[in-house]
Amino acid sequence: MHYPFDSQPSAGTLKEVCKGVFWLTMPLPFDLDHINLYIIEDNHGYVIVDTGIGLDKTKALWTKIFAQLDKPIVGVLVTHLHPDHIGLAGWIADTYDVPFYMSQVEYFTARAFTAGKGDASPVRDRRYFHRAGLGEEQINRLTSGSKGYSSVVSPIPLSYKRLKHGDVLIFNDIEWKVIIGRGHSPEHVCLYSSEKQTLIAGDHILPIITPNIGAYSTEPEANTLDDYLTTLPQFKALPASTLVLPAHKLPFYGLHERVDTLLAHHQHHLEALISACKEKPCTVVDLLPVLFKRTLSEGSLIFAVAECLSHLNYLLYNNEITRCLNAHGVYEFETK
Repeated sequence: MHYPFDSQPSAGTLKEVCKGVFWLTMPLPFDLDHINLYIIEDNHGYVIVDTGIGLDKTKALWTKIFAQLDKPIVGVLVTHLHPDHIGLAGWIADTYDVPFYMSQVEYFTARAFTAGKGDASPVRDRRYFHRAGLGEEQINRLTSGSKGYSSVVSPIPLSYKRLKHGDVLIFNDIEWKVIIGRGHSPEHVCLYSSEKQTLIAGDHILPIITPNIGAYSTEPEANTLDDYLTTLPQFKALPASTLVLPAHKLPFYGLHERVDTLLAHHQHHLEALISACKEKPCTVVDLLPVLFKRTLSEGSLIFAVAECLSHLNYLLYNNEITRCLNAHGVYEFETK
């Protein structure tokens, strides 16, 4: 793999990565402390691709970016529903009254998350973590937070332009093809320009780190890893010379190599889980050290549990392991 840029643009500045495509970063209050966002020049303005998390600091940086542009904002496109991508999309789209582009499943899932839990019982969330093997105190902490999705996501526009796999968008007379990836999120949009040989990959393909592929409490039986492994190989049909613009870390060349590495990474995790479950029946918590060699903070525990469970679900659906509830109501997994 090859990285054409040795550093990220500082917050509030723009870097042109190819003619008419600009790269900027926004800070994030997480272990992964930044996100890459992109602006595509159109004939009469600029289209924003992803927006950062919905915080005042991010708004201030966007205001600084807008002051540098010589044409107005004419569209907002969101690759997927996660708060660091959609956080200020509604604010920008409604401020400028411009089209808002998203895939259907991502749009309506984001609308549902914004509405919050309402008066729904927490019993399902609690059961999800209990069956993973977490203790009562941990479960209380993980399920008692008052800050939800809508606290870091501005109100989502009440109408949108649906993006479907194979759609072609034309910006500044350049075609951008929509390629849908699944697994990290339900219907993740990537954009590819054959003329520019450039792929805006969002979180679907990242360098150095791997996208989180999780089975969360909203759909604990999900086979999201299968979604990911079946939509990742299609990107090897793009030219090997494609410039990949990811949502995190640096833009890179080496798309085919990175796809192969990601596929091998998940295969290695699956084999490690099968091996661990041969020795004795294991809970999700038992298996976390098999996949994660670092000490997990409580903030990253939700993602780690979901990632481990997505791999176990994949093995279950492929009949490579079995699952049963033990006497404590915790799932135990065992290799056949």
